[in-house]
Amino acid sequence: MTAIIWLRNDLRLEDNPALNTACQIGEVLAVYVREPQSQQTQARDWWLHHSLKDLEQNLTKNGIPLVYLKGDAAEILPKFIQEQKATHLFWNRRYDEAGIKTDTQIKDLYKDDGDVLCQSCKGNLLFEPWEIKNKQGGFFKVFTPMFKELMTHKAPAPTPFNPPKSKRERVQSDLNCALDDFALIDHSKTWHHNFEKVWQIGEAAAQQKLEAFLAEKVLEYKERRDYPSENATSLLSPHLHFGEISPRDIFEQVQAFELAQNEQGNKNIHHFKSEVVWREFSYQQLYFYDAIDHKAINEKFAEFPWSENDAYLKAWQTGQTGIPIVDAGMRELWQTGTLHNRVRMIVASLLTKNMLIPWQEGAKWFMDTLVDADEAANSASWQWVAGCGLDAAPYFRIFNPVTQGERFDENGEYVKKWLPELQDLDKKYIHKPWEASVFDLKLANIELGKTYPKPIVNLKTSREKALEAYNHVKNQ
Repeated sequence: MTAIIWLRNDLRLEDNPALNTACQIGEVLAVYVREPQSQQTQARDWWLHHSLKDLEQNLTKNGIPLVYLKGDAAEILPKFIQEQKATHLFWNRRYDEAGIKTDTQIKDLYKDDGDVLCQSCKGNLLFEPWEIKNKQGGFFKVFTPMFKELMTHKAPAPTPFNPPKSKRERVQSDLNCALDDFALIDHSKTWHHNFEKVWQIGEAAAQQKLEAFLAEKVLEYKERRDYPSENATSLLSPHLHFGEISPRDIFEQVQAFELAQNEQGNKNIHHFKSEVVWREFSYQQLYFYDAIDHKAINEKFAEFPWSENDAYLKAWQTGQTGIPIVDAGMRELWQTGTLHNRVRMIVASLLTKNMLIPWQEGAKWFMDTLVDADEAANSASWQWVAGCGLDAAPYFRIFNPVTQGERFDENGEYVKKWLPELQDLDKKYIHKPWEASVFDLKLANIELGKTYPKPIVNLKTSREKALEAYNHVKNQ
């Protein structure tokens, strides 16, 4: 018998329920389908290319060929199954609208077919979106009680990989293509070359990153995580998005560390767990609000007076707003494919509240430029900052980028790293160069409006305008 494992965002061997189930059948073929409707996300596609290369090597070592297919999964998978005379098809469930639709189509196609058994598995979350319920039997709309409830449940233990007993060296097919045929990397551009200096990709890299985080950072995580100049976070988010490591594996290793170090109840470890569970909360929202990527959960925001300002948006995207902490963040994003979480909130607040640019524009830019761009977390987080999502930041909470910078980047180390034109400015003015005297600016070789932009918005008056707009929505 021949089983096919259909891979999506689960590019790993360890704790892969669909892969493990397939390996119990007989020989196994792994398949990755690039669908025509796949969203073009340049940074994420760069990561996907390298992640698939890494996974292909690992699968091949264990007698499992990886086949690349292009086309609509609901059409090309059945053709491949028929061509290979496969008897089983397994995959780990997805929770977005398009993924659910495709999964259902394939299950419906084979539900009365005695020759091919289809089975989807639970492999990408700690719990299914419908498993953690409130007292009324519905899903939680506030994170803290959801987190508390989830922590009373025990997720299934991660399952170790057991290779198939029957090995397969290669696949003869008229349907397959090469990985390069996916054209995931635009070789005419060079901006992603910097990524290679920042990231190690694949399952082994994910495990190494988790081990290093537990050994060196987790016991100070809550205290240090908000400081962008410090290397204090796990940097596991892209590995989680592509499924190079599972959330169950992360939780299991964190809990084992707690026991080994006698650190049960440690506030830093507890906070890290809450960040992993925030991802679960985001996936609940993706599952129950299928339009979350473009439609505000709070329906009152349909009438919000957003501004269409291309000049503001372009300045924000390119790190030319004249607000140092924001510009540093947007340049870090462009050069590395990532952005510190505290700075993500600051730049998102400036765009949606001080500039009144629709949150969807920021979400689209993040989807294209973040290597960890995740439909659930990205959409839920942007709606949270904009004030229109679940458990959202209060409408009157408008991050002041100057005070945020002075608090979390006191000496300007982060700003100076990404804005070399401000390298020589006194730290007193590093987050507000417009307040520096002509003498201080000249001393630092800065000419506002030429070597560095003047602020694109007045933080005080734009805050007042935002509060007026939010009050309008609130009082509807």
